[in-house]
Amino acid sequence: MRAVVTGGAGFLGSHLCEKLLAKGYAVTAFDSLITGRESNLEPVADLDGFEFRRRDICESLGVEGDVDLVFHLASPASPFDYLKYPIETLRAGTIGTLNCLELAQKKNCVILLASTSEVYGDPLEHPQREEYWGNVNPIGVRSVYDEAKRVSESMMMAYHRERGVGVRIARIFNTYGPRMKLDDGRVVPSLIGQALRGEDLTVFGDGTQTRSFCYVSDLIEGLLRLAEREVEGPVNLGNPEEVSIIDFARLVLEMTGAGSEVIFEDLPKDDPRARKPDIAKAREFLEWQPVVDLRKGLELTIDWFKSKLDKA
Repeated sequence: MRAVVTGGAGFLGSHLCEKLLAKGYAVTAFDSLITGRESNLEPVADLDGFEFRRRDICESLGVEGDVDLVFHLASPASPFDYLKYPIETLRAGTIGTLNCLELAQKKNCVILLASTSEVYGDPLEHPQREEYWGNVNPIGVRSVYDEAKRVSESMMMAYHRERGVGVRIARIFNTYGPRMKLDDGRVVPSLIGQALRGEDLTVFGDGTQTRSFCYVSDLIEGLLRLAEREVEGPVNLGNPEEVSIIDFARLVLEMTGAGSEVIFEDLPKDDPRARKPDIAKAREFLEWQPVVDLRKGLELTIDWFKSKLDKA
């Protein structure tokens, strides 16, 4: 079996490559390294069956030989990154997605899209089910990411309906773990980094907004199960355990032993007030649910970030 992974040097992509290789797949990974890091692939770089190609998938995606699965993860994914690279984010979700679909059609294989809970926008439904159409600002600053993912989903379904391509759509909720970038602007690395450096922790708004944090190993297992099973339409993958940002900040302080204070700043524009996946579909069709609790996942993540700061 052979898998192609776009965005393979990213946070999720590198973990996916590692898991696929452990399951016996040969893996060809693509990444332009705009936001990905080749160092993320060090654990697999010398393994038999692994190949890395530094390439912008919007330019070309030529792959020789048979392919059994395509995982399309390529895109800036953090607010810091997609606001820094808005055009590249839109291209990855449009031209990049089309190129991946063309490859899947040519190779007669299944393609999985790493979509996002951001397609729900600032949701008026809670928790969010796959049937919910969302509450998204199509011209807001975050729209370069939100709308790129929404059109990617549309493209996936068009190729499925019109050309018979086997497609899977994973709507990924907040995922965390080793290999995240400390400076990517997402809440987990931001707060852990501040705590480990002895800085005050920055919470936006009043901290009552909520998120649902899924540890990376759980998310990767969900992606693999979705890829290998025939499931119609999008599937939420995330942890339904909801936590407020202020409570999460306090947990980070407790687990790092930092003596920092929590300071509050204005909420960014279009920042969603709530995130909680309804994972009934994943439970039924994938027999999947998260198994790593927040404390255990944070312990592993904090240890990893601490090792990186110690080397800096």
